[in-house]
Amino acid sequence: MTMRDIRIIGDPVLRTPSEPVTSFDAELRALVTDLMDTLLGAPGRAGVAAPQIGVNAQVFVYNADGHRGHMVNPTVELSTEMQDDDEGCLSIPGLYFPTPRALHATAHGFDQHGEPLTIAGSGFLARALQHEADHLAGRLYVDTLRGETRRRALREIRAGRFDSSRRG
Repeated sequence: MTMRDIRIIGDPVLRTPSEPVTSFDAELRALVTDLMDTLLGAPGRAGVAAPQIGVNAQVFVYNADGHRGHMVNPTVELSTEMQDDDEGCLSIPGLYFPTPRALHATAHGFDQHGEPLTIAGSGFLARALQHEADHLAGRLYVDTLRGETRRRALREIRAGRFDSSRRG
């Protein structure tokens, strides 16, 4: 089992759009394994994206609402119906804020062998798919916040009120 350290806000890799995967090879399969080991290696994790372990590749893993898997080079379709529940991030540990997300999401991409893959979900699974896809675009969940919630989140981050000692 290879649990990798999670990159924390301030690391430039988290703000860099990820590169599409072009080789579905042993290196990609090893990355998926490391991501899954990192996801399952600690309780309460719903997803890990490659940038969170310092890899600039469009790959994420998820474990939400009884669904577990991975996706390579995803595109995500969103419903217009919204949900607004608390959301957190391993890269900003210990902070949670009500975050608007689409209630339903469908992700299209590929598995680690290059086979087409689709996962559709509502509620928490939809939130996890959107959150991880955002990581691949160089966005963090706090970027979606608005108004006073956003101001409070940014104040807490600037003040270092998240647990930066939780790295993995």
